[in-house]
Amino acid sequence: MAYLLRFLIVLMVLGIGLTASKALGWVDIQFGHIQLAIVAFLYTIFAQAFVMFYFIGISRLVMNVYEILHGQTNLNELFDNPPEDLEPYMKKVKKFVQDADRCKRQTIPWTMLMLVLGSIAFLLGGAHDTNLVSKTTHSGVVYGFIVAMLIGFFRQWYYLKVGHILLRKLKTLFEIPDGQM
Repeated sequence: MAYLLRFLIVLMVLGIGLTASKALGWVDIQFGHIQLAIVAFLYTIFAQAFVMFYFIGISRLVMNVYEILHGQTNLNELFDNPPEDLEPYMKKVKKFVQDADRCKRQTIPWTMLMLVLGSIAFLLGGAHDTNLVSKTTHSGVVYGFIVAMLIGFFRQWYYLKVGHILLRKLKTLFEIPDGQM
């Protein structure tokens, strides 16, 4: 899943890059930058929603395992034959909870900033098109969006790897099949 999400965010950066390149006059293609912006920003919303819910899902899964271990109820959801000593599992899962929470805290704020700045830039583009705001206002917010998107892209790229490894470790520890969460 992490590889799919990495592919989605690469496409997002390429789409926004093409849109900005068209707006700056660097490329000459059939579509205008307004048409490209509509598609690129809708796609950005789509890709960022997937990334955000991936990290929320990892965090929720790890927290559910943590609660099962500490409540010592429904242990047969994790084990075929629950062991007597759960302490080694509790230590590892506590570390997994911290790592999953860190992944979520390091990526979701950038996702939200991208979506907010992108929405404002999109609306200001319409306002500029109708002569309600100057071009510099729209361009400034777009540049802010692009910077937030690039910072968020690299953070998401890194933490997608961390989250993927975390899921592998958790699933290996409890012998959970790869296709199951």
